[in-house]
This record gives sequence, C-alpha cells and structure tokens, in this order.
Amino acid sequence: MAALDSLSLFTGLGLSEQKARETLKNTVLSAQLREAATQAQQTLGSSIDKATGTLLYGLASRLRDPRRLSFLVSYIASRKIHTETQLSAALEYVQSHPLDPINTEDFEQECGVGVVVTPEQIEEAVEAAINRHRAKLLVERYHFNMGLLMGEARAALRWADGKMIKHEVDMQVLHLLGPKTETDLEKKPKVAKARPGETDRRTAKDVVENGEAVVQTLSLMEQLRGEALKFHKPGENYKTPGYVTTPHTMDLLKQHLEITGGQVRTRFPPEPNGILHIGHAKAINFNFGYAKANNGICFLRFDDTNPEKEEAKFFTAIYDMVAWLGYTPYKVTYASDYFDQLYAWAVELICRGQAYVCHQRGEELKGHNTLPSPWRDRPTEESLLLFEAMRKGKFAEGEATLRMKLVMEDGKMDPVAYRVKYTPHHRTGDTWCIYPTYDYTHCLCDSIEHITHSLCTKEFQARRSSYFWLCNALDVYCPVQWEYGRLNLHYAVVSKRKILQLVAAGAVRYVGVTVAQTTMEPHLLEACVRDVLNDTAPRAMAVLEPLQVVITNFPAAKALDIQVPNFPADETKGFHQVPFGSNVFIERTDFKEEPEPGYKRLAWGQPVGLRHTGYVIELQHVVKGPSGCVESLKVTCRHADAGEKPKAFIHWVSQPLTCEIRLYERLFQHKNPEDPAEVPGGFLSDLNPASLQVVEAALVDCSVALAKPFDKFQFERLGYFSVDPDSNQGQLVFNRTVTLKEDPGKV
Repeated sequence: MAALDSLSLFTGLGLSEQKARETLKNTVLSAQLREAATQAQQTLGSSIDKATGTLLYGLASRLRDPRRLSFLVSYIASRKIHTETQLSAALEYVQSHPLDPINTEDFEQECGVGVVVTPEQIEEAVEAAINRHRAKLLVERYHFNMGLLMGEARAALRWADGKMIKHEVDMQVLHLLGPKTETDLEKKPKVAKARPGETDRRTAKDVVENGEAVVQTLSLMEQLRGEALKFHKPGENYKTPGYVTTPHTMDLLKQHLEITGGQVRTRFPPEPNGILHIGHAKAINFNFGYAKANNGICFLRFDDTNPEKEEAKFFTAIYDMVAWLGYTPYKVTYASDYFDQLYAWAVELICRGQAYVCHQRGEELKGHNTLPSPWRDRPTEESLLLFEAMRKGKFAEGEATLRMKLVMEDGKMDPVAYRVKYTPHHRTGDTWCIYPTYDYTHCLCDSIEHITHSLCTKEFQARRSSYFWLCNALDVYCPVQWEYGRLNLHYAVVSKRKILQLVAAGAVRYVGVTVAQTTMEPHLLEACVRDVLNDTAPRAMAVLEPLQVVITNFPAAKALDIQVPNFPADETKGFHQVPFGSNVFIERTDFKEEPEPGYKRLAWGQPVGLRHTGYVIELQHVVKGPSGCVESLKVTCRHADAGEKPKAFIHWVSQPLTCEIRLYERLFQHKNPEDPAEVPGGFLSDLNPASLQVVEAALVDCSVALAKPFDKFQFERLGYFSVDPDSNQGQLVFNRTVTLKEDPGKV
C-alpha cells in the first residue's frame, strides 16, 4: 500500500508512471523524494506543480547531505528557489558549508533569492554586449559567435532566465543585421589556436592567419584520412610495425592481391545482441568511410557466435542504422556462414599441436592470473577425439573447451577457441552445439573475406597478438589490425548492456579518429547535426500549443494558396503549397493579453506578421471560456506593406493535420552518469524526468502529409524533426532531433 501511495505521490510531481516506478527501486532516492514531496505539500497546502516537482526531484537525486533536505525544500516550496540555476547554486553552497548553522543571509545572497530580473534589464544587458562587439559583429555577421553575447549577458545577470536572454539576443541581432543572406549561410571553417608545445596534430592542419599560427579543424573524412596516413597499402601488410611474418607470408600476400586486385577492404562486424549507440556511429563511419575514401569496399558482417543473446530485431536494427548513416554494405555476411571452415581449421590447429581440449571450469578461467591447465600437454589424438565428442554433444555446457596455446598481450594465457552451448542458432538451428569465440572467429573471418584493414577500438589491442598468431599458426592470409579510440558522450551511456537496461526499464524507446579515447560534449554533436539538417531538411510549419485565430476581414471567399520555399536561403530548391484561410492556429505563447516589457509578438495594440503570407494581423477581440481561459482570438488583417512593419513574424497553420510530436531532452541529469562520484545511486537513478514531453494534439501544415519514416523537416521557429516509424496512415509522429539553436543553459 505504501508503494502505491509513493507512486501516486511521485506521479503528482510530474514524473511518468514508469519513471516513478524506477525511482521506487532506488531506496535512498525514493526516501529523499518522498520526504521532500510530503514537506512541500504541507507547506503549499495544495498539489505540487510540475516545475516545482522537477526541482524537488533534482534536489532529491543530487543532494549528498540529507540533513539539508528540509532546509532546501522550504525554499523550493516557498518559491524562493524557482530555477535550476538557483538550485545548483544552493546545492553547491550547502556542500561547501557542511557545518551548522547555515548563514541564511549569505545563503540567500549566493542563491539569488529575491532577485528579480526584468525584461528591461535583459534587453539592456544584451544591448551592452552587442555594443562591445558591434564592429566585429557587423563584419562577421551571422558567423560571429553568438554564444559570446549570451555568455556576457548571463555573466551580468546571473539569475536571469537563459531562454529569455537567448530570445533577446536573437531579436537584437536580427534587428541589427537583418535576415540571413546566402553568404551568411555558407559554412565558416572553424579555427582554434594551437596548444603550447603541440606540434603534431593529425586531426588538424597548420595555417597562418594575420601572422599568427592557428590550427584549423578538419572534416570527418579529412580526419579519417589524416589518422590513417600510417595505414599500409594493400599487400604491404609486412611493412606495418609489429606485423609477424612467416616463410609463407609473401606467397599469401601475392595470392591476396590476385584476389582483391589491390582493393581496400574493411568490415563493420557488430554482435547482434544489442542496440547501437553513438560509439558505433564512429565505427561505422570509420570502416565504411575509410573504404569509400580509398575506392574500396566494406562488408557488414554479423558476429553471430553467441546464440544465447542474439535476436532478429537486432540484425534488422543494425542494418537500418548503417543505411540511415548513408552507407550500403558491399555484402552482408555472418560469422555463421563460415562455421564449417572454422571447425575444419580448429581440427587443423589441434593437429599442429597448437590447441587442446581443456576441462577447467569457467570460474577457473576468469582473470589474468589463472593456473596453467593440467590438460595443456595432452596428446593430439586425445584432443581430436574429445573435440569430436564436443561436437556430437557428449559434454555438458562448461565441461569442455578448446583452447589455443598462446599468451596474449595482456598476459591472459591460452584463450578459449570453442565452447559447448545447447542453444539453437537463429540461422543454423540445432546443427551445432559448439560455437567459436570472438578471439578465434574474428581474425579468421577477416582472412576469409580478404580484409586489408581490420579497424577496431582500442580495447581490442590486447587481442592483436592472438590475431596475428592464429592466422600464422594456420598459414592463412593475415590482415592487419588497426586500433582507434572509442567515442564517449557526456550526459549519455555508451554501452549496449546498459542501453538494454534502459529499454527494459521503459526509460527509453527501442529505436533502433584518434588513437586516444574521445569524449564529446553533446552541444558539439548537436551543432554538427544542425549544419547538416540546415541544408537537407525542408521547411514546414507546426504548432505545439494551438490557439485559434479567426480573421474577420479575410480578403477572399475561400482559402488562398501560399507558396512557401523549401529552403528560404535557396529558392532554387523549390516550393511547397499550404492553404491560408480565415481560420488559422498560432502558438499560444505567441499571444499575451498582458505582455511584459520587451514582448514583441501579438498583444493589444501590437500586430504581428504571418510568415510567408504577406499579411499582418491585429487583435480585435479575445474569446474566453467559463474558466477565464483564452479559447480563441478575433483579428483583422492587412497587407504587410500597407502600414508599419511589425516587430515580429510568427508561424501558423491553416486547415492543418493533427500529429504527435515528441520533444526529447537529455536522458541523464549529470555529465557522467556512470561515475559513482557524481551519481552514487547508479546511472538508472540519474534519469531526467523531463527527458521526454509528448504533445499528442499538435498541428502541422498539410505539406508533410505524404512524409515517410525518417523523413526530416525543419519546423520553423521550433527545431529539426524526423518522422517516427510509429506513424500510421492519418497520424504522423515526429521526433525532435535538435532545437534550432543551442540552448546556452545546456553548455
């Protein structure tokens, strides 16, 4: 019963039922949140609104000293602390002042309690920042770093609303520079000063600008080529440092060149046991990109050697992801295609005295300091008979393995080549009850497919010795393994296992190069996404919170057809047509009956333009329901050139389609959710309760009616969106990929 009460309490804070249930699994977090919510309800004497609930959840999940919970809740409940910025300052203050009592006057000053930032102050701070950089801004125009203006305004007004600052910067810059020109839309090469003592940067090239050396950032393909300058040419594997040659190497390379014609061959070899993440995107781009850059080919090979964890949906999702990134595999292959050959080679390995059947148990083989196998020197004939018995199902799982006689680079001795598993395989059924391991399969599949460059992440470096050893032990063609650094992302987890946990918990939906490990800030990735989508996503108009507007003097008896450019900066890319009638819908936030100073959209005495129509509307009457809520507006319209230019132009829809729009935010609240120092409760406790907002009755213009899954659009003034596969006839679903501009509060 207590669990049900807590569930109701948590959903009352604005958490989804699933997130509330997940919170209940964390004893410490749920106890703190329960106490915080109960105290807040007692203080407020009423239900808790979503904004306050979000702050209480943030407090409960981030507070390290439970003694301060009641103190901080009192400030949140009384709305003395009402923004995320204030909460972060409060948490930092109590952490740095562990001793009692807290100096409330000092605390309130440090947390901005009672500070009111007016729109006029924001306008003045932004204007001052623009004036400081006016000369450079006029020269660089929209290539100027607008984040600098927002940063200076935020520094001057620490407790100001970040979104209001961003909006004011956008408006003042537009007023100063006017609309973007084609030149403004051209990409500007990014430059950064070289770090002291840094002389060799393979991901950048040195240039001289105004007599000063700088480092110019390169494109992804240029980075791939730069990092791969050390890569060998096909057939010259032996020139690679660390490559092991045998008396047969040159003959094998000659045969290899006769088969490939000197063509570069790579492969992307995922295990079909989980959902791909951002790190896989780097692997896909590196493997397919390197082959493409060198006029070569890339295989998509599924490493399907573990039937216990493989599912058909993962095969489909992985192939779809490769295609979504713009690549077509030369051929789709499976490790299971080669099971017969791999088994024959295992027999050959035993015959050559390089493998043996072992009966040590799994727990005895774990780690790097395992005891030598007492069966390492058993006779070859005995191992051959036992291996055949393994294949015929005469051993239980764990009773016997086939091990290779070598010591790996990390000190691990005699890795397993085959193990017994009585799980039917998705492709071969019950044909096999023994399956090869990654250490055995990987290099031999590369050899069969005559891969020239086996590209893998840095953690596989310890397996390089076994890679070369096994190919040479069997006298087969030996490719070269090259390692590169993994890609991580802040505010995310990069692990198939942990992503599967998130899916199982219902926290997320299932959707489907340097040598150093790389960790990216999300806003850098988002900036790249914007650059691509700005040039590829046609424009459309959508309204998230519709407010009906009736034009009482509409100039025609029926709707007008309005031509809207797909890409306003390049009208040669075509137009689409939308209806414009006497009934339109605008965003509810684009109207205010009592606007604050600086508000530039529709209000009494303040007309606005409707984008693309050539018309300006002016408020005449506000229609309200019994509760006093605004239900619709009545306006008049005029041609835009028939009077003073309005302060703003807003988007709209007429005769629209109803759709569902999903607005995604960061999944985790902390930068490193897997770091116990930041998130003691584990990454599942760090989920952002506001990571998904579903707008079920949004409106979109009819130009998108025939959109297909994964089609992309820019919804004007809202962001970039992609059609979700959940869409069906008559009900489109859109996912927000990224907002139009970076939110400075996220940096």
